Amino acid sequence: MDSLLIIMILDFEDTFIVGQDIYFDSISPTTSFGVTFEDDLTTGYLYAINTQPGLQILDAVHIYNVVNVIDKLQPSKFQIWWTDDGQIAALLINNYCHAIFDFVKEEGFCRTAFPPPNGKWARDGERNELTDDLVESLKDR
Repeated sequence: MDSLLIIMILDFEDTFIVGQDIYFDSISPTTSFGVTFEDDLTTGYLYAINTQPGLQILDAVHIYNVVNVIDKLQPSKFQIWWTDDGQIAALLINNYCHAIFDFVKEEGFCRTAFPPPNGKWARDGERNELTDDLVESLKDR
């Protein structure tokens, strides 16, 4: 990795209750890429999208199963952060990074490492697990 400092920009912030039917999206400040978060009452997923030409889902990562979230009745803080070049998006819930999409490398990372990539970014069928080391490595780029 190079030694360039990555600057992350907060693009979207809101509060929500896990298990409620919600939908949030955020478009890169400099590209046609975006991310969409959906809680459909049973699961939470984050989608990597391209808005041009037309809406395309590039990848999707599992964030949680509602039944397994211990504090689901408490309001949660939801944030989408972008690198200043608009190529990497990160999802934080209650200040904890749950997922990252790298639009240059065409990779999605999440804590559950599920599901296997099956969108436009599908390659080897393996999902990369998001680890604390990976999150820290972004800070060091």
